[in-house]
Amino acid sequence: MTTENIGEIVISPRVLEVITGIATAKVDGVHSLHNKTVADGLSKTTHGKGVYLQTEEDGTVNADIYVHLQYGVNVPAVSIAIQQAVKAAVYEMAEVTISAVNIHVMGIVPEKTPKPELKSLFEEDFLDD
Repeated sequence: MTTENIGEIVISPRVLEVITGIATAKVDGVHSLHNKTVADGLSKTTHGKGVYLQTEEDGTVNADIYVHLQYGVNVPAVSIAIQQAVKAAVYEMAEVTISAVNIHVMGIVPEKTPKPELKSLFEEDFLDD
């Protein structure tokens, strides 16, 4: 089967950040994402709360994700689950391979603390119902 090239497809880094944030928030044991006030470097995008993507010169994409986890979870297991979920979601939805998913656990949240609504992670107009 021949695929006809009829134009260019451009996926905004913001879209990848939203996919990454939602995939992270859906992992069991994640309470919330943590928004840093200052980016670690000039080449990192800082649109999403707690999600920072960096595209290297060779075209590879790395993700740094800052999270608060729920008390009582196995931190390494939840971190690995986040890494797997993010890589799978971004590839399945955008066909972009993320080379590294770095998890930064910023805190542990006490039991029975309500989780923020998913739409609060990314304040987009189309999420307001």
